[in-house]
Amino acid sequence: MKIRIKGNSIRIRLSRTEVDTLGREGYLEELTEFGSNVAFRYALHNKQEIASLSAGFEGNTMSMFVPADMVAEWVATEKVGYGHYMDIGEGKQLFLLLEKDFKCIDSSVDEDQSDNYDNPLHVC
Repeated sequence: MKIRIKGNSIRIRLSRTEVDTLGREGYLEELTEFGSNVAFRYALHNKQEIASLSAGFEGNTMSMFVPADMVAEWVATEKVGYGHYMDIGEGKQLFLLLEKDFKCIDSSVDEDQSDNYDNPLHVC
């Protein structure tokens, strides 16, 4: 699971295995350790009672909540992802984006991409 935060936007990308795990178990979590027992956690939660993506931050954990019907559709189809602008008060919004992680077209990327989805822009 990869996270990118920029201003008032949060983008999370998942590999094939992670999408399947979210569908099967309803929960995913990653941990970034900073030493001295300090860590940042980010998690995805499959929720029955919500209609759109939402997020929260409590303690040291950023959580994104995903509607259960959205997860079921995502696992079973080629749909790339979902986005939503969440109102956070005072006329502000937080943009949430949840996507399947594609293999990079640029072969210079130095990371294991074997579990990522085939990039639809790559022509073989």
